[in-house]
Order: sequence, then structure tokens, then C-alpha cells
Amino acid sequence: MTDARPVPGTAALRAHSPAVSAQRARRWGAFYYAEQVLRVMKGYSWSIVMYSVGVPVAYLFAMGVGLATLVDSQGGTAFGGVSYLAFIAPALLVSAAVMTAANEFTFPVMDGFKWRRTYYGPHASPLTPGQIAAGHIMAVTLRLLLQSAIYFIAVALFGAAPAGSAWALIPLATLAGLSFGLPLMAYSAAITEDKGQFALVMRFIVMPLFLFSGTFFPLDSLPLAVRWIGWISPVWHGTELGRVLGYGYQEPPLLTLLHLAVLAGLAVLGWVLARRRFALRMGQ
Repeated sequence: MTDARPVPGTAALRAHSPAVSAQRARRWGAFYYAEQVLRVMKGYSWSIVMYSVGVPVAYLFAMGVGLATLVDSQGGTAFGGVSYLAFIAPALLVSAAVMTAANEFTFPVMDGFKWRRTYYGPHASPLTPGQIAAGHIMAVTLRLLLQSAIYFIAVALFGAAPAGSAWALIPLATLAGLSFGLPLMAYSAAITEDKGQFALVMRFIVMPLFLFSGTFFPLDSLPLAVRWIGWISPVWHGTELGRVLGYGYQEPPLLTLLHLAVLAGLAVLGWVLARRRFALRMGQ
């Protein structure tokens, strides 16, 4: 017969009682669900690494060695006296975070409610819809921070972040991603049938924001007919604030505060709407 006695010097393992498990779930449920999402991300970690490392290096190399050489040869007065690479680096970092957030807060949310219904298993436990939403957001936030940190290292190695405050581009890009991603998460949680809505969002919202938010040239150089896209774009607000932090771009302090207020306000609004939508969708 097998000896079931514990090994000397080790404590016997005991499962928590249902009451204790429920109490811990009610207290730490968001962290438990964030761990689950991170474990799922681990399954495609190589894709995350390649996107976080390969894309920034390719973009920066193309811009720094290719296009920037041509632009800088014509004079840098159009970009505030800095190199073209330093001008676009904050925009690329912010745009990458926004695009990642767009991916993580669309299809995975639909997957949780409709396709594989992965939200409903945790919801059968003491976890509340708000904790499930918070856990998803926490996991994506961690990914955005890691991605932005890797991107910033690449930017710094290319010499495109000369200011001492440039490190703040990491939390800024994360905030910009959340300011766009959380309202999108609330929208995703409201969809009951997949009719190609996310493809439309990517093509007619995400891509225009990337192109018309002062990413590759100053927003003032665009005609008024499309300049308004930048004014309402989290990408533009994040990019302008990133240029202030990245190389000391001069703008009125009130405008800097406005950029920060818009990003924070959109993130908070999106969180409130997403939490409410999760509760309605799960019947609470």
C-alpha cells in the first residue's frame, strides 16, 4: 500500500474551506482573473514579444535610417528643431499601445461573452462581473506597460528620446492605450452578434486615428476638413504630450493639462461603462 503520511519536515497540504475560498475570491477576485488572462497570453507570448520588439525596431530603423535621412536633409525647422526620428518616436510608441489595446479589448471580450463564454465560468464562482472586467483590464495594462517599456528602450537606443523626462513615455503610452481601449471594451461587451463590427472599427477608426493624429507630420499641416480627427483622437493627445516629455516640445501648460485630462477622462469613462455593461450582460 502507498504510504499517505506527509514527508517529515513538511506541512500537510489542506484545501481551504468553501467559506474561506469564497471570502478570498470576493477580496482578490480581480487579481485571480488577471492571472488567468496572463496565463492565456503566455500561450502566444512569442507573438507578443515579436510585436513588442520586432515592430518598433523595424519602424525606427526605417524612419531613422531611411525616411528621416531624407527629411532631415531638407532642414529640421518644420519639426521644432529636432530630428524627424525624435519627432515621430513618441507618436509611434503611443500608436503601438493604442493598437494593442484595440486588439485586446475587442475579440477577447467577444470571446468571453459569446464564442467560448470564458467569462461565465469565473462568474459561477464568487467573482463579480466588475472583478472579471477589472482583471481583464489589469492584465492588458501589464502587457501595455511591458510593451511600452521595450519600445522605449528601442527608442532610446536610436537616440530619439533626448529629454530627461522621456522615461515617462512608458506610463503615458499605457494611459493612451487605456483611454482608447476601455471605451472600446464597453462597446465590445454590448455586442451580441458578430457582424464584422471589429473589422470596421480597425479600418475606419483605428487606422484613421493613426494616420490623421499628427503622427508623421504636425497636425496643423492638415486641412481643416480632417484636422478635427486629431483633436478628438487619444492618439493625438498622447502624441503631443509624449513630445513634451520626449524632447521638450514647447506648448502652453494649459494645453498639456488638457491632453492629460482628456486621456484620463476617457479611461475613467470607459472603465465605468465597461463595468456597467459587464454587470448588465451577466445579469447583475
